[in-house]
Amino acid sequence: MGDAIELAAGGYRAVVSRRGAALCGLTHEGRDLVWGYPPEQAPASYQGQLLAPWPNRIADGRYRFGGLEHRLEVTEPERGTALHGLVHAVPWLPVEIAGDRATLTHLIDGAPGYPFRLELSVTYALDAAGGLEVAVEARNTGDGAAPYGVGAHPYLRVPLPLDDAVLRLPAGKRLPVDGRLLPDGPPEPVAGTEHDFRTPRRIGTTAFDTAFTDLERDAEGRAWTVLAAGGRAVGVWADRSYGWLQVFSAEGLPGGLARSAFAVEPMTCPPDAFNSGTDLLVLEPGAAAVRSRFGICAVDPGEV
Repeated sequence: MGDAIELAAGGYRAVVSRRGAALCGLTHEGRDLVWGYPPEQAPASYQGQLLAPWPNRIADGRYRFGGLEHRLEVTEPERGTALHGLVHAVPWLPVEIAGDRATLTHLIDGAPGYPFRLELSVTYALDAAGGLEVAVEARNTGDGAAPYGVGAHPYLRVPLPLDDAVLRLPAGKRLPVDGRLLPDGPPEPVAGTEHDFRTPRRIGTTAFDTAFTDLERDAEGRAWTVLAAGGRAVGVWADRSYGWLQVFSAEGLPGGLARSAFAVEPMTCPPDAFNSGTDLLVLEPGAAAVRSRFGICAVDPGEV
């Protein structure tokens, strides 16, 4: 399988690609938990990708940091934005591979519009009881402070059409956006709107390409999103470092893929955080690495 790394624990199986350190597949008892892709092929619509040193969009590819203006490549020309960071299409170096876990690293050593030096690492770990955990670390090894955010782009799969699935989404606020999907005001309460899924209910025709925050958490500090249908359920949890979830119901995907999967993207900051500064991390040189964790697992549908 070329660049593929295969992991297993109990009934779980995962495939990780060295290209972008991406999650190409995750199954439980032979059933897909995510919309995956063959690791020898390029992903569609950022399937399973890691998004760093920023998730989501930066308006016009421009931002100011440290008193200077920086100009990134506009990678989403139809909206005029720099989308999803710098690392999803580059090779990562495996530094540790075992049967149930793998750690890969990548060095950002300056790039057009991002003249900073970061060491990144990601560990994918499977547990027979808890499923998949993904831990991302970033350390500034340069000479000056660096702006940073991270996210991930898994798509969940259930056997029934998305309209018939039941969603539990632990978010009290959503971010209004303009036609370019950039922030258009402060987060607004979801109470009384079609995007309030704090109490599980059927998705129906509700469409999502939406950043959510004000996340409810369990005793361990994890915010749980659960998608259930056809007697099966899959959950995504995110630790406290992830204060945002971008949720995307896959409208507009080509080839009959529209609304065939459901992206739940943990993010440490919202869209355009390099400009707004909202929840933006500033990594100082020589400081300890920052760490973020999320996970995906099969869930008892009776608990949704």
